[in-house]
Amino acid sequence: MNKKFLTLLTTVGAMTLLAACAGDAENETVGSGETASTADGSVYYLNFKPEIADKIEELAAQYTDETGVEVKMVTAAGGTYEQTLKSEIAKSAPPTVFFINGPIGYENWKDYTMDLSDTEVYDWLTDKELAITGEDDGVYGVPVTVEGYGIIYNEAIMEDYFASDNKTTDYNSMEEINNFEALKEVTEDMTTLKDELGIQGVFSSTSLASGEQWRWQTHLANMPIHYEYQDKDVKALDDLEFTYSDEFQNIFDLYLNNSTTEPNLLGSKTTTDSMTEFALGQSAMVQNGNWGWGQIEGTEGNVVNEEDVKFMPIYTGVEGEEDQGLAVGTENFLAINNKADEADIQASLDFVEWMYNSDEGKDYVVNEFGFIPTFSTFGDDEYPEDPLAQDILSYMADDSKTNIPWTFTTFPSETFKNDFGNALLMYAQGQTSWEEVKDTMVESWAREASFAQ
Repeated sequence: MNKKFLTLLTTVGAMTLLAACAGDAENETVGSGETASTADGSVYYLNFKPEIADKIEELAAQYTDETGVEVKMVTAAGGTYEQTLKSEIAKSAPPTVFFINGPIGYENWKDYTMDLSDTEVYDWLTDKELAITGEDDGVYGVPVTVEGYGIIYNEAIMEDYFASDNKTTDYNSMEEINNFEALKEVTEDMTTLKDELGIQGVFSSTSLASGEQWRWQTHLANMPIHYEYQDKDVKALDDLEFTYSDEFQNIFDLYLNNSTTEPNLLGSKTTTDSMTEFALGQSAMVQNGNWGWGQIEGTEGNVVNEEDVKFMPIYTGVEGEEDQGLAVGTENFLAINNKADEADIQASLDFVEWMYNSDEGKDYVVNEFGFIPTFSTFGDDEYPEDPLAQDILSYMADDSKTNIPWTFTTFPSETFKNDFGNALLMYAQGQTSWEEVKDTMVESWAREASFAQ
């Protein structure tokens, strides 16, 4: 891995270690059934990322074919990973490999996390500052990928807009859209021209179904909270003021009022619906991360060309945002269950090391999972070639842009995120005011932060 990228990973690590969050996802079994320990040990891997469920099941099956070691692969669906882990960890055959979401996640699960200081997977980290450590300096969580998110756009549709004789703005390229004012002006003009552009809305549906609100109550909320932390020169807060409430409302309203779906119908929409709309050319933009590429590419009937799928930052109206980049960080910290049988612990370490060091495993990690790897076992040419991952690498290498750290890892609890997400749904449906949304966020944050102390 080249030195410049190592430096970038160090920056990401420093940003990420701002703190932690609880996880995602409900239980959806995608691998074999109940796994009993064998003399040689077995693996129960509780996967954090639903979007790679099918591919990681394939990888687990391939490992079993090659080694004879049984791997139970369970993927938690989006929204309640913490809940799933709590349920599974109490069983007689609990997960041997699971994920924590930074320091707060570590505090929740430190009684179950094994010290990885002497393992290969920790030794391979290109930047050991990325790891989650305890008060004893032990290593209890190892990140497996660097990721980023922003607004994904279809450049072909945008070019059609810029070339239209009927547009009323003076913008002629995406390079000129570098703040909220420009984004709003172009978006609203595109909405008036959506029939000409062949789209149902500028933005895909704002998915607000239960368990599908994470793009807003976590990822979008990251933006105002990052700026509040920055203003106050802190890494976490017990009492949030939501000082950038207006900026959050700016972009959220833009999504709601210029999308493929009427706001009052968003309570039934999922992230998959949103990504499918984009892949089918029904929308020009969608907020999501590089992990969304697999959903775009894998959608049956996909009409979006790979070269037209690109990222832009999430602009909200913050002063100086012309130099803003993407939101870049990591939240997937792999942990080993220290309460598992010794044979199962060794089998789990062997499986993880095979995943990130063998030719077969690395091929899946990069080309099927789309991970930007954090390990020295990957060469300079072993990075995902998909357009969104490449855009993230470009933003990370661009010294003129300031990427936004993942401060959502400091959110006090999953309950807080759900409270905020449900308030956003009520707002979208016209059942509550924005001032009430703001009050819900501030009050829930304070309450959940006090519980965590």
